[in-house]
Amino acid sequence: MTKRVVGVLAAIVLALIGTISLAAYVNTAAQRAQAGEELVQVFVVTAPISSGTPAEEISELVSIQEVPLKVRAAGAIESLSTYDGFVAAIDLVPGEQLVGGRFIQRSEFADRAVGIDVPEEMVEVTIELDPERAVGGLLVPGQTVAVLASFDPFEIGGAAATTIDGELVPLPSSGLGEDAGRTPNSTDLLLRKVLVTAVQAQVAGDSEDEQDSRLSTPPEGSVFVTMAVSPFDVERLIFTAENGRIWLAIDRETVPDNNQPGQTRGSVLADVRGQQ
Repeated sequence: MTKRVVGVLAAIVLALIGTISLAAYVNTAAQRAQAGEELVQVFVVTAPISSGTPAEEISELVSIQEVPLKVRAAGAIESLSTYDGFVAAIDLVPGEQLVGGRFIQRSEFADRAVGIDVPEEMVEVTIELDPERAVGGLLVPGQTVAVLASFDPFEIGGAAATTIDGELVPLPSSGLGEDAGRTPNSTDLLLRKVLVTAVQAQVAGDSEDEQDSRLSTPPEGSVFVTMAVSPFDVERLIFTAENGRIWLAIDRETVPDNNQPGQTRGSVLADVRGQQ
């Protein structure tokens, strides 16, 4: 009889403890919710993800974790499948939450080669070029290029000279007659050994044979080339882009310097005639 009473009392005590614990948990959860600590699920990076990695290939590099609502990052990704066709825009490190702003469409991604060191005194500028003016779109970050500037004749307003850096410099003339007072056609080697830091171009073809397509098929549309130049040279580059035409040529360390003046229609013809 005594054992039965003890068992009943023990059951009652355990029930009371369970009830109190449950009430305490519910009360604590309610307090957390009121304090903005409701738990939500987010994707967290568990292994390094390199820029350019397709979203379809990162499922094993992330995990789903619960975090308080108030610390969920703005734009946190809720479904990886939503970002099919996107790639990581920058390197992602373990511990950070996946957010949509870290991904861009594959066609917009510019593969900035690892290890490109842009000198601190340089500025970077992007020039839009037709494929044939950008070595057929074969440029890659890290290469150096020569920049050539071509200008059509333009009116010089009767001025015979202009001031450059405080010095009076005579302007070229194409001669007498109807071309008097106009500059000649000209092509000049403007810059040498210019560092390419990014290339953006869309090439038709599947990703599997992208390299073959790149070598045999020109880009679709324009090629956007970003280069590192000095503040002085960026002015010359932009002036040429807006008032003339720019051509790029792959420039190697073995290519000798060229101290010759630029070419005009007259000098090109004179050089040809001189060889005959």
